[in-house]
Amino acid sequence: MTSLVQPRLVNDPFGDAGLYLDFRYARRALLFDLGDLAPLSPRKLLRVSHIFVSHAHMDHFCGFDRLLGVCLGRPLRLELFGPPGFVDRVQHKLAAYSWNLIAGNAVDFVIGVAELHGDSLARAAEFHTRDSFQRRDVAPPVIENGILLDDEECRVRAVVLDHGIPCLAFAFEEKLRINVWKDRLRRFGLPVGPWLTDLKKAVRRGEPDDTLITIPSVTPDRRSERTFPLGQLKAEVLHIEPGERIVYVVDAVYHAANAGRIVELARDADQLFIEAPFLDEDAAIAARKLHLTAAQAGSLARRAGVKRVVPFHFSPRYVAQPERLHQEVEAAFTGASAGPVGHR
Repeated sequence: MTSLVQPRLVNDPFGDAGLYLDFRYARRALLFDLGDLAPLSPRKLLRVSHIFVSHAHMDHFCGFDRLLGVCLGRPLRLELFGPPGFVDRVQHKLAAYSWNLIAGNAVDFVIGVAELHGDSLARAAEFHTRDSFQRRDVAPPVIENGILLDDEECRVRAVVLDHGIPCLAFAFEEKLRINVWKDRLRRFGLPVGPWLTDLKKAVRRGEPDDTLITIPSVTPDRRSERTFPLGQLKAEVLHIEPGERIVYVVDAVYHAANAGRIVELARDADQLFIEAPFLDEDAAIAARKLHLTAAQAGSLARRAGVKRVVPFHFSPRYVAQPERLHQEVEAAFTGASAGPVGHR
């Protein structure tokens, strides 16, 4: 069955970190981290509604400028989330440019920014083109358990990991996976169209089965509109199953506290995108640089019981032998090797 989103790494495993989640059948996408965004076309960037930044190291935040350039002059609102100090960093990015030609612009591009402290949002601000991106401090949304986004279609939760500085890891959860049996639509003489999107939204909202759904006529004659109870349509033309979970983990030193948070966040995920910068033979270097090894990444994926693990964020020292990183992750994930649980 088709899922709500299609995930793809923005760059190859040796490039800057980033994950793009493209919503099928909708003009919407989510973005995790803002490294090099060159592989994403302006059309893809303009679909992005929410951006989740793990931390502000350059390879996770340098793409902010390209995103800004693409979005300027368009009536959009972007929501950005990051770790403590993130509002100040966005403010400094915007303050690096002169905005005298956009002040009072009729088209208002807005950037909302919020910081996660622990499992709640502690600071938030807005930046508008109409007032040259002057900072407006606002009350942060009230959230629980690190849930940054919660709408009809999906939920995004974050936890704070240790990378010498706070670094966020994220879990995307599809509320329900809803697919349409097109052959059954034809059997009932029902058309495809926007009404199916409304039907799916009603299901995700949990509306009662006796809710009436109006299906428009395929002709201009409105008298031939048809009405069905939601419960009947659910049973006859929809396939409904639990939604997909996708987890993104990058830049974390291996220790018990981090390992526990990663395993809890990724528990039973369908896909785990996890950094694997170093081979286990270089575990001392990984520890010094506050990163995972490939074997540690695979071991964490195995402990979490994920269905699929996708390693990325490889160190350039292995550019001639990327297969060794993939093999080490896979061996620890499948249990073919014991895999390390700590430093050497």
